[in-house]
Amino acid sequence: MTGAAAKQPVHHVPLWKRKTAHWSRWLHTYLSMVSFTILLFFALTGITLNHQAAFSNDVKPQRFTGTLDAAWMKTPDAKKDEIVAEFRSRHHVKAALSDFRVDDDQVQISFKGPGYAADGFIERATGKYELMETRLGFVAVVNDLHKGRDTGKAWAGIIDISAILMTLVSLTGLVLIFFLYKKLRAGLYALAIGTVLCYIVYLIWVP
Repeated sequence: MTGAAAKQPVHHVPLWKRKTAHWSRWLHTYLSMVSFTILLFFALTGITLNHQAAFSNDVKPQRFTGTLDAAWMKTPDAKKDEIVAEFRSRHHVKAALSDFRVDDDQVQISFKGPGYAADGFIERATGKYELMETRLGFVAVVNDLHKGRDTGKAWAGIIDISAILMTLVSLTGLVLIFFLYKKLRAGLYALAIGTVLCYIVYLIWVP
């Protein structure tokens, strides 16, 4: 066999393909690492959220009473900051103010946070109040974080960022399969099977 005959044909991979494979692999690897914690969080809380009954426990609200400065009740809207600050100071309320309503005979104030609620009722004539506080526990907190309920703008931003990261990780993984020629067909079959199974479950079992 001559040297010329022994040479194997050389397959030149276009530069754009090599660049695409390189950047897809790089993005997939490092985006997966950057987003690992938050993606794991949403995966695990997806389970706790889908099985809330298994993780729920009986929680009784705590009742607090007290008296605010009766002079504040003459113009509650003007004294809103003082009233809110007083509840935070006395009862260590850290959740965001969700409602502050002034009626003829009382003021209603509500605080909401992940797994937390506190509702106060203040008599305008006397300044006496009752505060009902409910803390639902760790699982309720992480479930509300998963849903973005009563979590504020900063956490809403985290949810948006995690959604973008999940999309990019999925897309870069899909791109990479096209460069694994020996596994391309099996990979695409797996993709099709997963998609069809989800559609069948939706079509048959989702009310």
